[in-house]
Amino acid sequence: MSAAAEKTDPAFSETALAEHLRELEPQGWSWPSYRSVEVERWNENGVGAKQDWVAEEVPVVLVYNGQPHVVMLATPLDLEDFALGFSLTEGIVGSLTEIEAIRVHHRSEGIEVRIRLVTQNQDALAGRERNLTGRTGCGLCGTTSLRQAIRRPAPVKSDIRVSPTDLHGALQNLRAKQEINRLTGAVHAAAWVLPGRGIAGVREDVGRHNALDKLIGMLSRTPREEGYVLVTSRASYEMVQKCASAGIGLMAAVSAPTGLAIRLAKETGLTLVGFARDDSHVVYAHPWRLT
Repeated sequence: MSAAAEKTDPAFSETALAEHLRELEPQGWSWPSYRSVEVERWNENGVGAKQDWVAEEVPVVLVYNGQPHVVMLATPLDLEDFALGFSLTEGIVGSLTEIEAIRVHHRSEGIEVRIRLVTQNQDALAGRERNLTGRTGCGLCGTTSLRQAIRRPAPVKSDIRVSPTDLHGALQNLRAKQEINRLTGAVHAAAWVLPGRGIAGVREDVGRHNALDKLIGMLSRTPREEGYVLVTSRASYEMVQKCASAGIGLMAAVSAPTGLAIRLAKETGLTLVGFARDDSHVVYAHPWRLT
């Protein structure tokens, strides 16, 4: 190919650049979840230079059977769990038996998460087409119809009971388990809590939807004991949809829910808690699980 053709062929130029960047990647290199930066801090004592920690935000493309499905901006940690949780809560698969393999590949320009599905799942994948790049943890970015956007999960069958004391205690303990947020102050957390036994697992991400998908992916790996979810964000529609689709009976958020989230929680039988604090909370749907 001539030099002139190389300059005028965008596909060639982009491919060549991507390959060149990959050649520069050290063997075994991976994106960090956070990094140190030099900042100039101002306070009442004046101004001074210091080192601080910031969270990383990386493009992550989910590729199903060789076909890119969606690109999300996410924290580059626990991405196998993210792929599992996203696949389950989006209805791409109904169980882990429908996933043959997951591979995570770190590139200079972002991260590819390659998911290999059993053949019959191609139809489900096509039915949940997402055509756009998502912003950080974007809930509905790329859905192409109202039917795709507003999905009603099956009714939740969980009969879990949670005491207010248990809920408030879990909230008090959650801060200490948010390792990335403790350094950066920039990420959300989703936690799995076992009544009377405390927090059993936490996942963090710059996107609240991503953190919840990671948690649901984590829970899908082993037999799940009855528990509930805490999230350090507002309770949007899709957060409720994800919990209900996973059969989770109670979700507590530190911020407010939306009207659509409340309606979906009432329809599906999920107990929805907002403004959860160390000593108070507000119940918006199905209060009978909080006793």
